[in-house]
Amino acid sequence: MAAVVALALVAGVAGSIQVAVMGRFGERIGSIEALVANLAFSTLLASLVLLALRQGFGGTGDAFRSPWWYWLGGGGMGVLVVFSITVCAPRIGATATIGVLIAGQLAMGVVIDRFGLFGVEEVALTWPRAVGVVLLGLGAGLSLYKG
Repeated sequence: MAAVVALALVAGVAGSIQVAVMGRFGERIGSIEALVANLAFSTLLASLVLLALRQGFGGTGDAFRSPWWYWLGGGGMGVLVVFSITVCAPRIGATATIGVLIAGQLAMGVVIDRFGLFGVEEVALTWPRAVGVVLLGLGAGLSLYKG
């Protein structure tokens, strides 16, 4: 459990760096151009990791036999996330972009858990979870205040 939490924490730090860098990258070369460059590099890096760890392309071919919503939910939503941080960060700042992004993730996470969407195990919406999501939403809203 500790390793998983640590990985999520490191990913959070990496995501914050990505917000700041992609915002600057988008300003420098254009938002869509930065999105394409980022995804091309991500594809190259992920392919090299796959080749190093699996000594080949592993089960990548199975992706083409997967449900359409795996593609839309995994790749399509990833494109939306990277594009939105590239556009939003220069305009509202890294803190607000991250706050609002996480608030949206938590709100949708509640819906996904509560109803077991996309094949995940159902998780009840308890009062501590609900309070946490509401508080994060309030914090996200406050992060938009620059005054």
